[in-house]
Amino acid sequence: MLTGASLVIGYALLGACWLIWKTSGAVHDEARGFARGLTLGLLAAIAAVSIYTPFLDDKYYKTWFTWPGVCALALMPLVVAAIGGLLYRRAGKGRDFLPFVLTLSLFGLSMLGLAISMWPDLIPSRLSIWDAAAPKSSQIFMLVGAAILMPLILAYTTWAYWVFRGKTSDEGYH
Repeated sequence: MLTGASLVIGYALLGACWLIWKTSGAVHDEARGFARGLTLGLLAAIAAVSIYTPFLDDKYYKTWFTWPGVCALALMPLVVAAIGGLLYRRAGKGRDFLPFVLTLSLFGLSMLGLAISMWPDLIPSRLSIWDAAAPKSSQIFMLVGAAILMPLILAYTTWAYWVFRGKTSDEGYH
């Protein structure tokens, strides 16, 4: 429940930062106000989830507070706080794309922390990454498919971002 509420706050912040980047006028100004409050909410949510996580399972506790896991996770709170502080400042003023990028950074750090906490399990204490891996022939098939499709997906995404570059005015994109 706590993780779900945190995710809702995070997605709301991501949306507000997207509006900061892509709009102007009253919507832009209102999004800046929302982003500052949502930044504080997301940082509190990340802190709450982080405090609660090591006590969910003994494995998490050992990963977080024994060697070498403590090395991997020791800097995370400092980096999250630094990015969060920068996000709070930049949501109020400054370059319009930066709050979106900083919010994505917080999402990435949160996922990295989760991955480090759970490694090597995909389903905690039930299924490891090695047990869940597909056979080698399937992995090769997927690699070939990804090698063919990824350039197409990246080209289309680049084109879509190019078409919708810049900020919208009150009239929209038309």
